[in-house]
Amino acid sequence: MRPAVFATSCLGLLAACEPSAKVDPVTVQWMDWPAEVKAGQPFRTRLVVWNVCALNPQFRAGASANQSAVTFAPYFLIDNHEIECLTERTQTLLVVLAIDTAGIAPGLAAASARTYAIRAPTLSVAYSTLAQDLPVSTFGEVVVRPSGADTSRRNAAGYVNVERDSLNCARVRPMGLYAPKAALVLEDQADTAGLSAAFVNGYIHTVTVPVCGETRVFHRVTPG
Repeated sequence: MRPAVFATSCLGLLAACEPSAKVDPVTVQWMDWPAEVKAGQPFRTRLVVWNVCALNPQFRAGASANQSAVTFAPYFLIDNHEIECLTERTQTLLVVLAIDTAGIAPGLAAASARTYAIRAPTLSVAYSTLAQDLPVSTFGEVVVRPSGADTSRRNAAGYVNVERDSLNCARVRPMGLYAPKAALVLEDQADTAGLSAAFVNGYIHTVTVPVCGETRVFHRVTPG
């Protein structure tokens, strides 16, 4: 089910709103980001967020940082023109579609190697109809180094479903994404317990021995 989203004023948001635009906050279903980054260098974070029912919505990642964490507070700017979206015929489809997009995290300070938390609003905390700001959860962390950051691995976390293809290969798919290449091969093919509609943590990396014919795989770190 798509979490409740609601129009708010532009007060308190990180980016200025266009005249007559409404703000529709959304939750993050999935994120992946570099496991290590160089101090002061902005980095790209993949965000899978719920869709909105609107004409020409404009996505904003809402990224900010403080001394301990990077927080994404994504939202869409939408115009005031109402459209008929949630009909009896289309309602089921609309509430399960997600958008695969990205946001840029600001550069982070680090005199020596240190970690920052990566945070965003999630499905589990989004069932509210009045709050202007969705509460956030921690997805994982990023290591910031003055130099020598290893960019080969991406940390990843979010809500997934597990699926198997015709060769019985297990993959995890970010919830709400249906593109053929959206699913990631699970490195440990036996570790599928509790993966249906579950929040999982792990990382994406390259293996020397292919799994299900692929070398870029998802390694699960904690159970869902």
